[in-house]
Amino acid sequence: MSTRPLPPYVAVGLIAERLPVIFPEGTANRTYCTREMAARTVFVMLYLGAVEGADRWLAPKHIYRMTEDQARDSSPEARLGYGAEALRPGFMPTGRRWYADNTREPIRDETLREGLLAVGAALARTDLPTTSSRPRYALEAEFAALFAPSLSGPSLDEAIADWQRKNLSKGALTRIALRRRGAASSAVGVMVTFPNGETRRLAPGPSSEIARSVIESFAPKFLQQPVVLWLSESGNKVVSRDDALASEIGLKIEADRNLPDIVLVDLGPADPLLLFVEVVATDGPISQRRRDALLALTEAAGFDSARVAFLTAYADRDAAAFKKTISMLAWGTFAWLASEPDNLLFLREGQIVLDHLVTIDP
Repeated sequence: MSTRPLPPYVAVGLIAERLPVIFPEGTANRTYCTREMAARTVFVMLYLGAVEGADRWLAPKHIYRMTEDQARDSSPEARLGYGAEALRPGFMPTGRRWYADNTREPIRDETLREGLLAVGAALARTDLPTTSSRPRYALEAEFAALFAPSLSGPSLDEAIADWQRKNLSKGALTRIALRRRGAASSAVGVMVTFPNGETRRLAPGPSSEIARSVIESFAPKFLQQPVVLWLSESGNKVVSRDDALASEIGLKIEADRNLPDIVLVDLGPADPLLLFVEVVATDGPISQRRRDALLALTEAAGFDSARVAFLTAYADRDAAAFKKTISMLAWGTFAWLASEPDNLLFLREGQIVLDHLVTIDP
């Protein structure tokens, strides 16, 4: 059992006042995050101490079994006791219940999954089967801190604005979605859909999530007619290769220590564009040495170097891998962030102008 102190007791009314301020007009699924059910959900999570890092978790039954009498009892003993007793089969709460048992679905599917989890205000355990009835939800720590009764005035406004910048921007929401998708695929692997509709399953992990984003998001956005020529995983495990197409464009592709994770070809231009993509979850960007080695490979095959481009793909600019390797990126190459899919970084050297990568405004 967790020994972390419970957060300060907070009345439902205070939570109901702050939620519409935290989630302004225009927030996706705002109703799910600001309605009475949301205020009561946040209240119960704080009541139980189900906050990130405390190893206490909430189940929907904690909410629909809560009563007015129980909610008014702010003693630590009552709060901790309710957290355990409400899960017990046959538990009969004292007083008028907030909800009937059949409200489990809107609490779980709307308020939690489509509401608070979707914007990063709450998190869910990833070590439980989806069919498990064990508690799995908790508030994100910085979000929970916004309801401290001692926080008010300019300090509250500043804290809310800071949390919004981190969690409600387009990039932040994309980052949250990527993390949730990665957690969901941790057991079954990552299914990737190719531009031609074919699918491949990659091993679970952050590299596979980035690779999926490159193929499903980057390729159709920045290339006219993308084709996956080569896809591999760590250890040079080849997931997909198109030898016939490679032969047609004059390139012999074989597993090589310099070969990156993905090779794309754009068949849209009159002269196809060859794009070497390195996926970086920890290390290994397109460095000057890698770029020179790949250019030697394509030139030996008679491929026009003016129709060759290089891309290093990351999950996010806040990722440790990006901060660690950005200084290693070769001049004349591109970088792309899955959390900011509409944007592209280019390391331009001197007066060189590269016009062979087709960009399409989203």
